[in-house]
Amino acid sequence: MNLKPAELPEPSADARTASAALTRIIAAEIAACGGWMSFARYMELALYAPGLGYYSGGSHKFGDYHEGGDFLTAPELTPLYAQALARQVAPILAASSPVVMEAGAGSGKLAADLLLALDALGCAPERYRILELSGELRARQQATLAERAPKFANRVEWLDELPEKFSGCLVGNEVLDAMPTHALRWGDEAEGGIVERGVGLDDGRLVVAERPATGALLAAAQTMPVIAPYRGEISLAARAWVSELARRLEKGAMLLIDYGLPRHELYHPLRDGGTLRCHYRHRVHEDAFWFPGLSDITSHVDFTAVAEAGFDAGLEVLGYISQANFLINCGIGELLLQGVGAGGTANPDQLRARGAVNVLISPNEMGELFKVIALGRGVPGPLIGFSRGDRVHAL
Repeated sequence: MNLKPAELPEPSADARTASAALTRIIAAEIAACGGWMSFARYMELALYAPGLGYYSGGSHKFGDYHEGGDFLTAPELTPLYAQALARQVAPILAASSPVVMEAGAGSGKLAADLLLALDALGCAPERYRILELSGELRARQQATLAERAPKFANRVEWLDELPEKFSGCLVGNEVLDAMPTHALRWGDEAEGGIVERGVGLDDGRLVVAERPATGALLAAAQTMPVIAPYRGEISLAARAWVSELARRLEKGAMLLIDYGLPRHELYHPLRDGGTLRCHYRHRVHEDAFWFPGLSDITSHVDFTAVAEAGFDAGLEVLGYISQANFLINCGIGELLLQGVGAGGTANPDQLRARGAVNVLISPNEMGELFKVIALGRGVPGPLIGFSRGDRVHAL
């Protein structure tokens, strides 16, 4: 359920002060640009402005409500997620190079658990690279790895930018949804045609402001299967990121896991209004201007655009599937049963693991909402994670 800002927990005084500072930076840039800023640029500042953006500030993001987190990702729920994922990563490494690169490693739990899982399979990577721009998150990742996987500390390195060339397996869990997106409104000529919904100022307040869509954004908008009037989003940044990764991938594959849909479903009339959502203290709301910098801002991924970006850059689309089917194909059920006593008895830890796996694969939880897409070069198929239930035809 989406809440109204008045129903959200009140931020602390320090958090409000940091948000006010970020708002002044945003307002100054809007004024310097003639009174208008694209929503993509606003989202970039709200999430990544140095020291003040959601991901670059010092607040706790990942974890349950009692830990002060705003949301839980799949790796936070159970190590079984990484153990299942390792069964797909391992053959990719064997077919390319023994190097894993993780984009946006969050708390570091996926990195630690994946290293341990790959080691248990006898194929620990020689290098584990983490592409992370947030200094605060880097520090947390380092602490997590030191605690959970200390013997691999000398194999992990952090990157400020993509390497010029890369071979191995890239993993991106909930990365694309947080990339800046443009907001648009499709209308008829009397309504201005296709307009971009950006950010302006009204007596110092951040407000929605519109102008005609132009350039690459207009070209992309004109290809969307929408029935006007319609409001939605297009992430040019996600397309560009996948395209750039594809250009640099010499041999191997990227596994991208996120919530989203193929284009014909994402732009269905029932989704008029778009998929922009904000996350704060395990609450969901839709006011992206509420205390900038304190909420995560996301939008659903257009997996058709992701597939097109990879394919146009020379990669093969190796699979597209629901998270539930991917994890089941990778044997998460078998992993869950390991350690259960004779007669099917389970201890409290195993009961918690069952609950976590249910969240990961249930169609009413993360199982259907999240999808996995694999793009690769020089990797023989079929991939185990896509052996049953592959939906490439739906892209």
